[in-house]
Amino acid sequence: MSTPKPVYPGKTILASKIAAQYSDEIKQGVAELDFKPTLVGFLANDDPAAVMYANWSAKTTESLGFTYKLIQCDKNDLEMHILKANETPSVHGIMVYFPVFGDLQDLYLQQCVSPHKDVEGLNHLYYRNMYHNIRFLDEQQQQKSILPCTPLAVVKIMEYLQVYNPLIDYGNRLYGKKVVIVNRSEIVGRPLAALLANDGATVYSVDINNIQEFTRGNDLSLSRHQVKPLEGTSQLNELISEADVIITGVPTAAYKFPTEAVKNGAVCINFSSEKNFREDIKTKAGLYVPNIGKVTQAMLLRNLLRLIENKKRRENAV
Repeated sequence: MSTPKPVYPGKTILASKIAAQYSDEIKQGVAELDFKPTLVGFLANDDPAAVMYANWSAKTTESLGFTYKLIQCDKNDLEMHILKANETPSVHGIMVYFPVFGDLQDLYLQQCVSPHKDVEGLNHLYYRNMYHNIRFLDEQQQQKSILPCTPLAVVKIMEYLQVYNPLIDYGNRLYGKKVVIVNRSEIVGRPLAALLANDGATVYSVDINNIQEFTRGNDLSLSRHQVKPLEGTSQLNELISEADVIITGVPTAAYKFPTEAVKNGAVCINFSSEKNFREDIKTKAGLYVPNIGKVTQAMLLRNLLRLIENKKRRENAV
């Protein structure tokens, strides 16, 4: 019996191809500095995946002109090491390989990182600005706020795939687009839903319990998005069938997104370390991005350059 031909011959887009343009931009940014920026990564667990990610971070960071230092320590000493790095002038950026404790203490450790060195954009200052659609740190609008690097990576991927309409003004370039996000974590899923809604999309944020609808709202005087809970998850397949973009981030090997519900030609993006889409997704999706790691790393280093630029602007303003 012959294998049936795809209904929709989707195209796989690799993160490495998307990240390449940012790699060139980052190299140029480093070359224009009169010093070599240093990124410090803290590893306080023995998770093999975290160790592998740390090694990969070192290789990528140094290939783009930065100095990378990995500090491995006991989790109970991590806070002390972070605070020391905050006060060390030769350290320009800090990242932490989570999870550490795997509970609310990790949220506390995120806030221990100085906002002036937080390359991951996890500090409360940046989260608040993001949720309220505030794009600058100062009234003069010279210092740009930092965005969480993984949600930002998804945004940049969507721009690359031309989901955003560049002919429309900023803040409305996703007007008319419907997006389904299967993940509502505080690190990626919820902030990503907010970012896309702030850019004009209607976003359906899905977790195991319910669906929430994120929109920019009818009152254009409000800068931030609005959230409306939907009852249960019974209408999920209907929402999927109308979605222009489907984004998954379920950290479980057993989870597979229902290909049969996907609209022909939809854009599908997976940011989980697991493969959330089955191989047959290309029979329905127009464009498929199976992972985003390289773009996330590029955004992290881009954030580092932005932190350095913000520091210069603060000093010049004094």
